Amino acid sequence: MKKFACLIFLTIFIISKSYTQFKLSPEQQRSWDSLQQLTQQDYKIMLKQLHIDSTRPGPSGNPQAPNAANADELKVPAYTLPDALALKNGQKVTNANTWWQKRRPEIVEDFDKEMYGRVPAKTPKVNWQVVSTTDTTVYGIAAVKKELLGHVDNSSYPQIKVDIPLTLVVPANAKKPVPVVMEFAFVFPPGFKLPPDTSKNQPMPWQQQVLANGWAYALIIPAASQADNGAGLTQGIIGLVNKGEPRKPDDWGTLRAWAWGASRAIDYFETDKLIDAKKIAIEGLSRYGKAALVAIAYEPRIAIGFIGSSGAGGAKVLRHVFGEQVENLASSGEYHWFAGNFIKYAGPLTQNDLPVDAHELIALCAPRPVFISVGSPKVEGQWIDAKGMFLAAVSAGPVYKLLGKKDMGTTEMPAIESALIDGDIAFRQHSGGHTTAPNWATFLMFANKYFTTNK
Repeated sequence: MKKFACLIFLTIFIISKSYTQFKLSPEQQRSWDSLQQLTQQDYKIMLKQLHIDSTRPGPSGNPQAPNAANADELKVPAYTLPDALALKNGQKVTNANTWWQKRRPEIVEDFDKEMYGRVPAKTPKVNWQVVSTTDTTVYGIAAVKKELLGHVDNSSYPQIKVDIPLTLVVPANAKKPVPVVMEFAFVFPPGFKLPPDTSKNQPMPWQQQVLANGWAYALIIPAASQADNGAGLTQGIIGLVNKGEPRKPDDWGTLRAWAWGASRAIDYFETDKLIDAKKIAIEGLSRYGKAALVAIAYEPRIAIGFIGSSGAGGAKVLRHVFGEQVENLASSGEYHWFAGNFIKYAGPLTQNDLPVDAHELIALCAPRPVFISVGSPKVEGQWIDAKGMFLAAVSAGPVYKLLGKKDMGTTEMPAIESALIDGDIAFRQHSGGHTTAPNWATFLMFANKYFTTNK
């Protein structure tokens, strides 16, 4: 339990550096230093497997740094995206059957091998325990709250134990099974505080909005199934399946592990009579926005995605050299999110050598609706690359249209707070920072088209 707490803390410490100064206690500093050392060791093991001596350093997120990331659209080099509707043999995909039977499997294979890694053919079962059921009130709304714990079968390797906490809150007055919005939730350490929201028109908490809409919400803690650092790759669900051994280059990374945890939660939802398991949404922000997009791309039981500020490694076109780059993702600080093979693209190869890009990850979600959310460059900054995410959404459009759905209806980047929600791919850039809060109302408006009671 103590080791798990340290891994959770490391996750939050990395996040917290983006928001405020967070002073480490001596014990926390020792944990940090130890995890950093173990991460570097694992990173070197992977480099050795790949026969790579070193990788290119990524640009800085500090605009004043000498190596600051590009924040000028005019300086983005020309690039060509892989054609989502062209088979590897060059044949054009002109019908849905060819997409499902041939092209989509090609794209999945490329993502599996080169970017997100392969989930093992056999993973342990998860036994869900309802720890408590409580009648409660959430923001003035009567609700039923369930606390659950998913016990992962570790009989194949008892040295590693994995438990997945899940909170489910359902409106108490629901007369039939309701949709559920599952969030990849951040857990903050004692003493940590996010900066206050100083906006004049603060939105209602998203949980209140969801319950008021007549839906349930769920919170799953990703770092419980897999730690958010390279040191944890021989622990968690990845370490359990590998029996404590380091990964191979095409083994799954943390984003796929987090998505796996979400799938196991869906296994539970399918057994809960309060939940309409045909109407499951997933939401995540930042690294969890990446995970949410990966989850819906690979998990057909997720009906809609709310992808918040996912940036590079998520909904952003990697070939769009603006903000965070492949070199940052493949560094020792973020490589664990991906397959080891992905590191090659910051070594002997570049992002232009990738056989896939973010538009194809969005395309894997088709025909299901996806809402891409991002903040203002003045508040959130340019690191996330709002334009790169918009371009990916545009380029996923032809796949949606092939499958009888609507694209965004434009190739022009909309003004801030101008929502594109008429198609099955939605996009909105709000005027706030690194948060999904200002876009919840718009997302629910978008999702209601699919989750209304007569559907």
